[in-house]
Amino acid sequence: MTTDHPFRDLTSVTRVDTAGDDVGTAHWQAHIGPTWTIGPKVHGGCMLAVCASAALQSLRAQGADPVVRPVAVSASFVSAPDPGDVELTTVLRKQGKQIAVVDVELSQAGRVAVRANVTLGSPDSDDPVHTVPHRATRLPAEPPAEAVDVTPDHPMGQVVKFAATSRIRVDGSTARFLKGEQGEPVVSMWTRPLPDDEADVDTAVLFALMCGDVSAPVTMNRGLFGWAPTVQLTAYLRRVPAPGWLRVVAESSVLGSTWFEEDHTVVDSTGAVVVQSRQLAMMPR
Repeated sequence: MTTDHPFRDLTSVTRVDTAGDDVGTAHWQAHIGPTWTIGPKVHGGCMLAVCASAALQSLRAQGADPVVRPVAVSASFVSAPDPGDVELTTVLRKQGKQIAVVDVELSQAGRVAVRANVTLGSPDSDDPVHTVPHRATRLPAEPPAEAVDVTPDHPMGQVVKFAATSRIRVDGSTARFLKGEQGEPVVSMWTRPLPDDEADVDTAVLFALMCGDVSAPVTMNRGLFGWAPTVQLTAYLRRVPAPGWLRVVAESSVLGSTWFEEDHTVVDSTGAVVVQSRQLAMMPR
């Protein structure tokens, strides 16, 4: 790591001037370094965050209110890019008083990797009218001493490369696969960006959205290892996260013969739900 704000660097997009574009269409460049990978391929949640960043910047170029954030990002994964430079094309589909919609296409060397639809608006800031407590809210606000510290030298950190650019602690009582055991398809964990990334609100929001895909596949708790490719991922930003550790619970209710769903609930240091996500993935072969 050569920077104090690696996630901000990941999600930084640069406008590329292209003659002849339709009104509302823009082109961008970004760089996804090798640290943002699972094994050799780029992490899906990181690509979702880069797409959300491009959508946000395209809207700000139209004079959007600074409080507007990507409140829903729905991404379909078409191919698995390698680390390196990527190109993004944004198309503004709607710019209303409360909601804007931007389509984003992320590609590499002319090959489409992600197609995303991003809805932008103002997240909740007042107290909720009604809420059902999620198990993530019952986790301690900070990881306890017995939580597994996933460092770059940890076996999990050697696969989840962004352990070098963020802080990750895993609840060993749920991640039974770390001990060679089996359990329910549920994994609890804590994660937090580096201080400079956390201090930048835009970056903290994008990091929270990435956390909608931060857990190792819950299939590992059933003894099913190997690549579990995400086919579609949708993440909702409910609130801007408060500074501090994010509590994450990943869980699945149906592990099919070919497909499984995985839901993430992300809670901030105040106990508020900040991100909810669901993905459809393929079972490890």
